[in-house]
Amino acid sequence: MNGHERTSGRWLAFVESNTTGTGREFCAAARARGLRPVLLTGDPGRYVYVEQDGIDTRRLDTGDLAAVVDHCAGLAQHGGLAGIASSSEYFVATAARAACKLGLPAADGDAIARCRDKETQVLALAAAGVPVPASTAVSAVADAVRAAGGIGHPVVLKPVRGSGSVGVRLCRDREETRWWAAELLSRSTDERGNPVPARILVQAAVEGPEFSVETFDDAVVTVVAKHIGPPPYFVETGHEVPAPVPRATAASLGDTALRALAALGLGWGAAHTELRLSPDGPVVIEVNPRLAGGMIPVAVRAALGVDLIDAVIARAAGQRRRPARPGQRHAAVRFLHNEREGRVTGVEGIAAARTAPGVVAVAVGTAPGRTVRVTHSFQDRLGCVVATGTDGEQAGHRAAAAARLISIELEEPAMPEEGVAGR
Repeated sequence: MNGHERTSGRWLAFVESNTTGTGREFCAAARARGLRPVLLTGDPGRYVYVEQDGIDTRRLDTGDLAAVVDHCAGLAQHGGLAGIASSSEYFVATAARAACKLGLPAADGDAIARCRDKETQVLALAAAGVPVPASTAVSAVADAVRAAGGIGHPVVLKPVRGSGSVGVRLCRDREETRWWAAELLSRSTDERGNPVPARILVQAAVEGPEFSVETFDDAVVTVVAKHIGPPPYFVETGHEVPAPVPRATAASLGDTALRALAALGLGWGAAHTELRLSPDGPVVIEVNPRLAGGMIPVAVRAALGVDLIDAVIARAAGQRRRPARPGQRHAAVRFLHNEREGRVTGVEGIAAARTAPGVVAVAVGTAPGRTVRVTHSFQDRLGCVVATGTDGEQAGHRAAAAARLISIELEEPAMPEEGVAGR
């Protein structure tokens, strides 16, 4: 079934979407199950794939739960509604709460909302004895400096609500902490324009390699090795599935993630738990009550034959999961990062990347006419490649080589006219 074919099945409503690959995959998986994906969004233009794939869209205020419920109730009356889901961390709680109100399959929306507040999350994990970094939540710059002094530099500062490393920064001394705390506390909205509390988390910087544990319900699917860009930021540059670690290490990481889910009242459907392997053992950095982004699910499917995207769609629609198929055993993701600002004038090399050795997926999240900026977050990922190999190293080399075939041409952004800037 191609992107523009329609089906007469029941609706599957998506409340917004992520922008880096799996949102598109969610819609494709719904269609493959005979469902009609419909994207509920305040801004359809945010998603490149919507027009390309002929996705039905409905424009509404997705920050208003009542509006989402009302619109979904209307879909139920006109064609039938199988379920409600979201591939965006910002809207997973809304999707779960709306589904619950309409008697559709859903996780605990309140537990998801609590988990998305990083202050509430870290307190719950610490109270349950799950290893987490030393943390203090503050609402003033002076308190941030004081907390960092008590924890000991370097520290990590992050918003209490956010996703994709937005606003997350390593601060190595008092002045850096003071400056970044002031920057974060000055922000009244997130990158989607949603209001955010003037509150940040100050955490100890944990040394050690970073991993994620992908779970479904109360079972570990796999452990993923994460590659992070240079400090002071924490932008993901790639992944390996499965992580090349001893079995005992993978088991320890997985067990810690499951303890974290239990402490937070989660364990329905997919979750993505990020950890660091410190000299003293695994430390939970944060639990994300959703499927992993960044094309990790595509790599999991390629390596292990487990289709987590389809599993999420099946669970949301009340359908049976499909059994795992044989995989290639090893897969890797590599991202194409934006390194300067400008207006996109052309995207070349996608066809060459798709036919490169081992490549199973290529996704580009921008298009000519769009303006890109450097944010030191997931928003700097303009594209990604997933490739397989005989081991993680070969898969990584293949993905990186294919990513280098893609060229995104930029022209410098227009300079504002004198006297106009800031309006």
